[in-house]
Amino acid sequence: MASRKVSRRRFIATTAVASSALVAAPFVRGAFAAGQVSVFFWDHWVPAGNVEMRKQVAAFQEKHKIEVKADFITSQGRQTLLTINAEAQARRGHDIITIGNWNVQDHADKLENVDDVVGQLTSNFGAANAVSNYLGKSKGKWVAVPSSWGTQNKGPAARISMMKQFAGIDVVKMYPAADGAETPEAKAWTNEAMLAAAEACFKAGKPFGIGLGTTADNVDTAGSIFASFGAELVDAKGAIKIKSAEVRQALEYCQKLVKFLPADAQSWDDSSNNRALIAGNSAFIYNPPSAWAVAVRDAPAVAADTWHFPVPSGPKGRFVPHSMNFWAIWQFAQNKKQAKALIEFLMQPANVDARSTAVMGYDLPPYEKMSQSKVWDKIGPPEGSLYHYPVRKQHNAVSHLAHMPAPPEIAVQIYNRGTAPTMLAKLKAGESIEQVIAWGEKELQAFV
Repeated sequence: MASRKVSRRRFIATTAVASSALVAAPFVRGAFAAGQVSVFFWDHWVPAGNVEMRKQVAAFQEKHKIEVKADFITSQGRQTLLTINAEAQARRGHDIITIGNWNVQDHADKLENVDDVVGQLTSNFGAANAVSNYLGKSKGKWVAVPSSWGTQNKGPAARISMMKQFAGIDVVKMYPAADGAETPEAKAWTNEAMLAAAEACFKAGKPFGIGLGTTADNVDTAGSIFASFGAELVDAKGAIKIKSAEVRQALEYCQKLVKFLPADAQSWDDSSNNRALIAGNSAFIYNPPSAWAVAVRDAPAVAADTWHFPVPSGPKGRFVPHSMNFWAIWQFAQNKKQAKALIEFLMQPANVDARSTAVMGYDLPPYEKMSQSKVWDKIGPPEGSLYHYPVRKQHNAVSHLAHMPAPPEIAVQIYNRGTAPTMLAKLKAGESIEQVIAWGEKELQAFV
């Protein structure tokens, strides 16, 4: 389980990592001739995804008579990040790179302007989501194309039977696998409702599997909860706001919630919540459908009893944890025209749908109209389990990355440090809200 988890996660870049990236990078290549294009794709944790991608690359080659050299690079051992940093340093390599989350901002000054590509995609398929705009632009210009390849939401995945038995919540009735208006039960799915459910499941011995460690899943969950209260540790102008009424309100809520989380939640990493759900130890986790997909293979009864649905709403709304991959073109690429053509081809709805289908619905397109695809309607077991995995209109929700809208160069430090979940871990350890705020303020002062 742990190795699977690592292979599907993109590691977040920091300046410290950038220096380490100058070690051997076997995927750095020289320029390709005209009529060719080179690309490195993230090596998908679902092998069928790579198979489908190769089919699509072959179709592009046949249609456009452009030779494509495609490499699939794993995120294990930080190979994707090492490759990106080494190519940036050498100023040679692939024309197109797969680049995730904060890494776009780290290399924005070396990436080609792709306003034309994104403009065409958004014109045809609707606006790109908020996280795409936050991460994919530099100085108002698109420097990376929002992609579906490995892009994911990290909303709730819960055991149907446990939520009904212990918390009195019918998650299927709350979010049925059908289009339509928001149900009364969905409107009542609030932070307070989640708190009550967490308490009930904790008392039943099946606590919510929410971790308080410093890895990405834990940061994203804490970030979603904070955002629902309008709580920003640092605002869009770079000012520290940890003493705001909104942050205090979020901490007061979390002070109650952490009492009902696993005793060892502070030590949880990105594989812990998966294991908890699959082993039947937790009634509820925040996670993309990777845990469910593994359960389909290893614990079919658990998979058949799992339903995915949106996060609860707070005073400021629903903010769905979102993690992104982009496709970007180096400024020093030799085949920019061909590279743009390949990206546009791969982001056509039929190709996006085929890849998402191949990976059991895991990949999410970040464009408004594409998220209305029928791909997720029938995926199971149980049929419809992933219907609400994409953000849909009736959810009244938005995609969110922890510590938006702080300037990315500040937000990435708060994210990588795991400041928000560490604050919650301190609450669980018995520290007061005042102590936690004082600690957090010192942390943030080092970042701004």
